[in-house]
Amino acid sequence: MINVETEPQALAKERASPAPLPGGVTAEQLRAHGKALRRQVRRSSLGTGVDLARDPVKILRAQNAQRLPELIPVRMGRMAHSPFTFYRGAAAVMAHDLARTPVTGITVQACGDAHLSNFGFFASPELELIFDVNDFDETHPAPWEWDVERLMASLAIAALENGLSERRARDIVLGGAAYYREQMARMAGMTPLQRFHLLATAETLMQRLKEREKTDPTRKGVLKEVEKAVAKARRNTSEHALSKLSVADPTGSPRIVDQPPLLMHPKRLPDDAHDILRRYVASARPDVAALLAHYTTVDFAMKVVGVGSVGTRCYLALSMDRCSGEPMFLQLKEAVTSVLEPYTRRSAHRHQGQRVVTGQHLMQAATDPFLGWTTSEGRHFYVRQFRDMKGAFDIASLDFVCLQAYARLCGAVLARAHAQTGDPALISGYLGSGDTFDEAMGDFAMAYAKQNEADHQALLKAIKAGKVRAEKGV
Repeated sequence: MINVETEPQALAKERASPAPLPGGVTAEQLRAHGKALRRQVRRSSLGTGVDLARDPVKILRAQNAQRLPELIPVRMGRMAHSPFTFYRGAAAVMAHDLARTPVTGITVQACGDAHLSNFGFFASPELELIFDVNDFDETHPAPWEWDVERLMASLAIAALENGLSERRARDIVLGGAAYYREQMARMAGMTPLQRFHLLATAETLMQRLKEREKTDPTRKGVLKEVEKAVAKARRNTSEHALSKLSVADPTGSPRIVDQPPLLMHPKRLPDDAHDILRRYVASARPDVAALLAHYTTVDFAMKVVGVGSVGTRCYLALSMDRCSGEPMFLQLKEAVTSVLEPYTRRSAHRHQGQRVVTGQHLMQAATDPFLGWTTSEGRHFYVRQFRDMKGAFDIASLDFVCLQAYARLCGAVLARAHAQTGDPALISGYLGSGDTFDEAMGDFAMAYAKQNEADHQALLKAIKAGKVRAEKGV
């Protein structure tokens, strides 16, 4: 069971950071300092003290107050579908729950929503397919523990939903936690420049799996799932999106086809619609700004995305090169305050779009060159490519062996992301080489999976009682 404490040890914002170290310290000194932190925060205590004195539906409704009312039933319907889809949309609930749990005081640039569906493939600026964290709406400086705990709980929830036993679900979590710990130790043994250039490429992953398959036939299913995800990602281009999402008007110019309620031309365009992309260009890289000068925006529509983001304003801008007719889609996604901010400290960025973009640059090994931010009618947005060879695993289809391999992969890339802004030797010194940390994550994840199921049932009950409107199948 999750240990619920009515009196927290300390609020996150009041916790002391590790004692400052003098300049010029060695990696061994950092490891020793991390090890000493165990006397203040036992590794076995991680994930305990979860604050469950809350109403999950009330937290979700508070978020809905800032969202488009006509899309709230879509959000609630998606979250009601299963415990896992509920979890995907409940980052705010978990942020509340973890705020009072023990942490070491080591802050990193956190993803803020590091569940297993927010990892995947996408194209680097050189069009090489890589695997990494790929959602940063909630990114914010925060304890590294919160990202790991959200990832581990998502593994347990997905495993149980896929029909695996509790023992096997726990084994998956243990493997993911162990890989995070082991990769953090590996990061500590590298130079900052080596870590900076470290990539998990699709080609490298497939090659390693082919080699392992020779000695372990059970890996064949893992390789098949990777190849399937990679093939899907390679098809996910602007040209493919153009054929699926648009038709030519009488003049031959493409127009986005309405697919209500998920893709529609808004009844009213923002008053400053023609200036949104112009303001974005000012935040883009100079080479990207020069590239965009060759394109003209021909259509602008609203698109519903994800689970947690449903109800926020998200636009799709279709642009065409004047000479070749080459299409390019840009996505403009509304950025609101991170769910972590109430429990940490105020963002250094007044513009929430800039917060998202900065966090993505800090955490990803290679980043979308089109990232930027803009403002419309006082609301903050960040801009990125749409369909830049993005691809993800079909989580519902993964068996025990595949989900175990996926857990390890996610744990490894999350460790690399945290190592960019945290000190890996310090974190690694705390984690150690034994399985104490892994077991703590196993205990937490299995207990939180049960709590998430109860929260999902609370939403279903609210829907049945007519307190929450939910639209199914969208």
